[in-house]
Amino acid sequence: MHIPPFENRNHALIDIDDHRVPLNYFNIVKLTGNEAFDYFVPGYETCVVPATGTIDVDVEGEAFNDIGERREDVWDGEPEGVYVPCGAKTRITCKSGAAEVFVAGARYSRPLTPFAVRADEIDLVQYGSDDTKTHRKIKHILGTKYHDQVGRLLVSELFTVGQGGWSGFPPHKHDTDRLPDESRHDETYNFRFRPNKGFGLQLVQREDGKVGEAYHIVDGSTVILEKGYHPCVVAPGYEMYYFTILGGLSQRSLVQYFQPDHAWQIETIPGIKDMIAKFK
Repeated sequence: MHIPPFENRNHALIDIDDHRVPLNYFNIVKLTGNEAFDYFVPGYETCVVPATGTIDVDVEGEAFNDIGERREDVWDGEPEGVYVPCGAKTRITCKSGAAEVFVAGARYSRPLTPFAVRADEIDLVQYGSDDTKTHRKIKHILGTKYHDQVGRLLVSELFTVGQGGWSGFPPHKHDTDRLPDESRHDETYNFRFRPNKGFGLQLVQREDGKVGEAYHIVDGSTVILEKGYHPCVVAPGYEMYYFTILGGLSQRSLVQYFQPDHAWQIETIPGIKDMIAKFK
């Protein structure tokens, strides 16, 4: 499902127990200087990531200050974030002139310990190639290194490298819990483009081989992925970014199932096996 960009007024785009992606939570919070926003999400662990701006984050009285280095857009430096355990009362305070903040969540019931992820702790993966039209960069905010500190939540930023090209290819899905071949992970994207008048296409291909759906994605689009194979592509002349939220049903580690007709291309895309291994 595609949610076109709109002014959500700091209300969750994907709230708790959403019937489409019940394992995900997603909010975009916009603040100006010294303005604060309080939130409490029972039954979900969350991660606070400034898209732009600098914030302080208070988690049940524990302070994480000066989170976020980016000013212009999501290409302007490395991401930072704060992990928030399930149900913790949290306050976000804007410390710059303005801030746009992503709050990503996954259903989880066991309280853990909050922590900050700084720019120099981001886990970076770059794979694909210009020749295969699959060149992209992934910045894992809650990635492999935090596997023992997080319940079910995976949070990453994905960038096309250069202009144009495919992402999420070969087509894959993760909508059925049938380990070890596939895990059930609900997924939510928020897209940005540079220049911001750019656009792309999100495909959702059906498992039965019948014609699926295609969404026209623009700067600020949110896409909910509850089922199906889901590659996406950006138009020539534009760079694409998407903020990625994954929430697992029975485990944190993501197991992708690649569309059998196209899975052979795993062997042709440089570095893709390293990318797959990083979603733990």
